[in-house]
Amino acid sequence: MPNLDLPILVVDDAKFSSMVVSRALRNAGYRDVRVANNAPAALKLIEERAVSVLIADWLMPEMDGLQLTDKVRQQDEQENHYTYVILLTARESVAALAEAFDRGVDDFIYKSDMSKQLVSRVYAADRMADRQNTLLTANSLLMENNRELESSNIIDLETGLCNNRYARERLSKSLRQAEARGGASAYVLVGIRNWQALKRQHSAATMSELALGIGRRLSHLIRPMDALCRVGDNQYAIIAHFGHSDHCTTTAFRRVFDGINHKALKTTAGYVSVEAGMVLCKSDAQKGTPSVQEIERAAVQGLVDAYETRRFTETEPDMAASA
Repeated sequence: MPNLDLPILVVDDAKFSSMVVSRALRNAGYRDVRVANNAPAALKLIEERAVSVLIADWLMPEMDGLQLTDKVRQQDEQENHYTYVILLTARESVAALAEAFDRGVDDFIYKSDMSKQLVSRVYAADRMADRQNTLLTANSLLMENNRELESSNIIDLETGLCNNRYARERLSKSLRQAEARGGASAYVLVGIRNWQALKRQHSAATMSELALGIGRRLSHLIRPMDALCRVGDNQYAIIAHFGHSDHCTTTAFRRVFDGINHKALKTTAGYVSVEAGMVLCKSDAQKGTPSVQEIERAAVQGLVDAYETRRFTETEPDMAASA
């Protein structure tokens, strides 16, 4: 059965169109339908009370549907919430739809078929939004439980992520796995290049929010089987194993680099942009097994180079230097 109390927000600069959509939803039994006539007004309503489904026109003045989706995703990150976004569109080109999906849009309703598609699409959106928010709540509870594991000394209490101690244990395990079964181990070091400058501009509370936001974003961008750890005040490490060495490249982590650099993070002090440098330190089992310290040393040096070039770089541990 559909959840008739599902919070829905309809956004369209054309008042007649928004009236048609909202009336159709209310006629279908939905009781919590709000309407905004532009994107800024919609964002204000969402800040006041979150919605589960956002139905917005793609083409709007001042801020279009894609830009609105970007802002909503940033709000979702801060609130640990998921909003299912449906765009109303007359555009049917594959390229346009691909761009929209890449920007975080969940679904489309073509205006020519709106009367036939609207209610059934909202039914589906209800199920998906409920599932996503249930998972986010469960993950939030898990992070709270992680914070209680301080006695084991593997948790960074500020972010709920694992700390440097766990990163070393996980990296050591990955190296042994590569040595026994082949493949490659990846140690990706992510450093926030402008962290000190941000600390001079913002309060400790805001920086804590920022650290948590960076951790959340990175956790959404990595593969489920990879480990994410906070290994320093402004540094995060991703530890991964690849069955084939050729798959262990910067391309495998490109979406992480783009995702952390190209979208600002929302805090109570406003939107804050971070400048992340990244280095992939790769250990190929066929070339021998380095120590954890050798990989860490190579990664730190590589991160310095990444800061200078502002590129995602790749390096390998120098085992000869320790011989």
